[in-house]
Amino acid sequence: MSTQQALSIASTGISGLDDVLHGGLVTNRLYLVEGTPGTGKTTLALQFLLEGAAQGERGLYITLSETAEELRAVAGSHGWSLDGVHVFELASGGDALDPDREQDLLHPWEIELGEVIKVITEEIERLAPPRIAFDSLSELRLLAQDPLRYRRQILGLKQFVAGRNSTVLLLDDRSTVASGGVDLQLHSICHGVLTLERLPVDFGINRRRIEVAKMRARAYREGWHDFAIRTGGLAVFPRLVAAEHPEELPDAVASSGIAELDALMAGGPIRGTSTLITGPAGCGKTTIAVQFALAAAERGEHTAIYEFDERYSTLLMRTAKLGLDLRPRIAAGLISLRTIDPAELSPGEFAYLVQNDVEAHGAKFFILDSLSGYINAMPDEKQLLLQMHELLSYLNRRGVVTFLINPLAGLVGPMQSEIATSYIADAVLLLRFFEADGRIFKAISCLKNRGGAHEDAIRELRIDHGGLQIGAPLTQFRGVLTGIPSYRGSDQPLLDQAGRGVA
Repeated sequence: MSTQQALSIASTGISGLDDVLHGGLVTNRLYLVEGTPGTGKTTLALQFLLEGAAQGERGLYITLSETAEELRAVAGSHGWSLDGVHVFELASGGDALDPDREQDLLHPWEIELGEVIKVITEEIERLAPPRIAFDSLSELRLLAQDPLRYRRQILGLKQFVAGRNSTVLLLDDRSTVASGGVDLQLHSICHGVLTLERLPVDFGINRRRIEVAKMRARAYREGWHDFAIRTGGLAVFPRLVAAEHPEELPDAVASSGIAELDALMAGGPIRGTSTLITGPAGCGKTTIAVQFALAAAERGEHTAIYEFDERYSTLLMRTAKLGLDLRPRIAAGLISLRTIDPAELSPGEFAYLVQNDVEAHGAKFFILDSLSGYINAMPDEKQLLLQMHELLSYLNRRGVVTFLINPLAGLVGPMQSEIATSYIADAVLLLRFFEADGRIFKAISCLKNRGGAHEDAIRELRIDHGGLQIGAPLTQFRGVLTGIPSYRGSDQPLLDQAGRGVA
């Protein structure tokens, strides 16, 4: 048996964090949980202790910075009871050495650091808890005053708990570290380090993220991982790594149910590829994606639609008027439609939701409406397109057909995308308005298809109460993609009354 296989692992009580840690924390070790005030350290520590209590393990919360009443208020806000956790309070006076007291009290500012450590170690000896949380190290730094003395005391505490089968979390709010920086000496002492950050944004909820900055002799998922604090505790969303997931190699195409639309892409998009549907507002991009979703539902396949740009009720009402009613398919569980509140969502949580749709609900189609809405919703996030690229790689490996809707700036004439997106898509469908004979028409063409052949024709697109209709190639027009074409056919007519190009 290997060393890693022989190690005993303790769950943190946070499934996403356990995923990042590849199962949890190695037991009988000393860990540092650091972050500025408000990042969620106390909540994380309580979840760790309560998970132990659920498994019949005694938990000890040693606090120099908060009162027992404050801790109970934190727990109560999440619907938790601290009955299975012993709180050892050194904050408001009293006899800390009385073993019969439910809460033990002491004035840390009136005594020496050595006495505080002695009281703590005696309490640990008395209770012999498998799980301990110490909150916080800032008070110990103030008591020690001297960095060398502080380090010696932490080393002594580490050696003390090493032989007592206790897994210890040391919480540090960095308030007593110069300029709020990193205590590298503390990092070197601890077996592992979890760093929590809170990132203010101009609008919406603050973004929070966590990183395993260090973990001795054990693999873990590196990088920053978004998390949120909600009723019930921390929800950690592990960074998506596409290469960790099994790869499917489907070669079948996904039909839209409309032969002319499928013909643009030589039968339809190949499973495991992404298609960018781009064009000006109102030209039918979402409607085309909905047509694919309904065709998938007819085959019994699940589609996940994430809507940034349009309200839930508006989309349902509009598509129903076109004969593309989503409601029966939503009720049957074949289509899930989420309208996203961008002020409440981080990129990590978004990727987690999509992954859950694929893994838990078997989604075979994914529609993002729109890509620009997703990017504009998170303007303070860095490397957002790279995160989207990783998500698309994951979806491709899982054999999911992806549709990315991207509006172009402008209506008729020259248009451009606000973001460079074509490189992340395997296929591109371009929609345009064009004017002819005093009327506005729509055109559709396939500009790119990495999955195979595609038509080079420009076809007319019509959307009415009967749904989508794709016309014959507009062979008698020149300059359709400019928006103002010239007619090169016979005298009459330019377009018939049904709006189809004359062959």
